[in-house]
Amino acid sequence: ASMGWQPVLLLLGACALAQLVQGGGKTLVLLEEDGVAYTHSNFFDSLKSRGFELEFATADNAGLSLTRYGEDIYQNLIIFAPSAKEFGGNIGVAAITSFIDNGGNVLVAASSAIDEAIRDLATECGLEFDESKTSVIDHINYDVADSGSHTRVLVNPNNIVNSTLMVGPKSSAPLLYRGVGMSIDSDNALVMSVVHASSSAYSYYTEDKISEYPHAVGKNTVLVAALQARNNARVVFSGSLDLFSDEFMTSSVQGVAAGSKKFDRSANQEFVEALSRWVFKETGVLRHSKVQHHHVGKKTPPEFYYVEENIEYSLVIEENVNGKWQPFKGDGVQLEFHRIDPFVRTALRGNNGVYSVKLQLPDVYGVFQFKVDYRNLGYTYLFSTTQVSVRPKTHRMYERFIPSAFPYYASAFSMMVALVLFSFVFIFHRDDKDKQQ
Repeated sequence: ASMGWQPVLLLLGACALAQLVQGGGKTLVLLEEDGVAYTHSNFFDSLKSRGFELEFATADNAGLSLTRYGEDIYQNLIIFAPSAKEFGGNIGVAAITSFIDNGGNVLVAASSAIDEAIRDLATECGLEFDESKTSVIDHINYDVADSGSHTRVLVNPNNIVNSTLMVGPKSSAPLLYRGVGMSIDSDNALVMSVVHASSSAYSYYTEDKISEYPHAVGKNTVLVAALQARNNARVVFSGSLDLFSDEFMTSSVQGVAAGSKKFDRSANQEFVEALSRWVFKETGVLRHSKVQHHHVGKKTPPEFYYVEENIEYSLVIEENVNGKWQPFKGDGVQLEFHRIDPFVRTALRGNNGVYSVKLQLPDVYGVFQFKVDYRNLGYTYLFSTTQVSVRPKTHRMYERFIPSAFPYYASAFSMMVALVLFSFVFIFHRDDKDKQQ
């Protein structure tokens, strides 16, 4: 009976692996209200066309849960519910952070109506949103269709992070943004700004006069932020829910400054599609395999190495491109021969995905590691360690005669020759007086 289940289990495992490689996956979408699914239909249709299985629910649904029997139900989570005071069911900030710790990906969009649930989640991830009813205001870079509050902000393409993997190719059209601003905790090295405001922007209440210093000013006003955790889980926070809306994707844009160029469409659609591909791990995913090390000219690794031996190290790095693993073509991959500190740090040269290098071990013995820790903007972290032992040379491995010791050799042999000569003279030499006697 157990043998009959093996083909089924193998098929299920193959399906799970294929789903992981091809992207997509089961995704829970928490909405503020059902109407958001229609006002943001272009974004959701894009996800469905790429193989995502979307499950929509209102944020206060009492039956919500991210896990079942201790296992995650979903691969991804989308939260388009800015004004939610708390989430329904078993979903809370602790449950979402646990979901991220298990490798889940999260996309969160806020607005000026932001409430405590989103703010608390952002705080856990190293971000701080401005207060409710505040907006990003720019009295210079706003759209001609603005209602007068100057909150329909145009974001210059130069204010977007320079990463094709994360945001797609650079567009000439600006982004259209309306929402709340945020700031990044400087102590959190894993959080980065994806989109920031212009130097003329600030975050404050739209109806009030400025009586205190705003929460964020100028380029420190973050509009979209991203976090890639150490386990390669990805999280994106946007201060604007409208950024993903059909209206902002299809709207024409033009600045109010004299001579500003009019664009038939904003860059929102291309931006949010590329950003969603990144956060849900359709792009920028790396893996490594076939880690090898051995003496130069040999193929098998030894039980241990001796100091100052010449060795070769290699590994295969692949990138997931459109659901298929292909040889990685990037550069900047480094190898460290590491004990407490790196004794050797050298670049690995790639050839069709195989990265290798030849190096000489240091004149230090102990337990070392071959360590590859590759971190590049837009890519998942690549980390590999292989432990090896390095022993001191045995007495038979040293040179018989050392050139620098030739003077000592000469002095030793000269003393031996002198001793022989002295012994010969001492034995066979006699004084004349001894001869006469």
